[in-house]
Amino acid sequence: MVPDAFHPEDLALARLEMVRTQIAARGVRDPLVLSAMRTVPRHEFVDRAAWAEAYADRPLPLAGGQTISQPYMVACMTELCALKGGEHVLEIGTGSGYQAAVLAEIAARVYTMEILEPLLRTAAAALHRLQYHNIVPRFGDGSGGWAEAGPFDAIVLTAAPAEVPPALGRQLREGGRLVAPVGRGRQRLRVFERRGRRLRKRDLMAVRFVPMTGEAGL
Repeated sequence: MVPDAFHPEDLALARLEMVRTQIAARGVRDPLVLSAMRTVPRHEFVDRAAWAEAYADRPLPLAGGQTISQPYMVACMTELCALKGGEHVLEIGTGSGYQAAVLAEIAARVYTMEILEPLLRTAAAALHRLQYHNIVPRFGDGSGGWAEAGPFDAIVLTAAPAEVPPALGRQLREGGRLVAPVGRGRQRLRVFERRGRRLRKRDLMAVRFVPMTGEAGL
């Protein structure tokens, strides 16, 4: 919990405690991911009315029925991308902009797409305010990806399609990883790794994300 006064020092301490108790304690080990989670101010991506819950172990509501993901899930998905620094990453579902900011702390450039224009405007404003100059936002249906910016070293979906759109798999670089919640009703977090002409799939934990809309949601 964050005190009502919202002093910067208190917010920073709450963020460090979040990483210690919610993320590192649950098995996230990548030092680049842990550093990113300690750095990105999650409270800047939610309404001020929600600041007291900004570092709690839960998703928080956004406009349009969307959510900002649980901090642990953001860290877990980022770690599954296996970033080392210098990569180009595509995110489908900008949402609040928080996941994009965490990715941008490690990757050289993050391309992020959002189908809800008001949500994208709010996220882009927050990212600009926080001076994330290596994030490129775009309004549109992410089902087809962003071919002209690819291929990508990693692709992250923050909403769940029934199946991963084939166009996204085609935009993944050799050895690259695609991390996505997949399924309608019952969802599983999956990692796909490009090996030649094939995507090697790994099924992980059960998750709950908002459904992906646009063409992939049909």
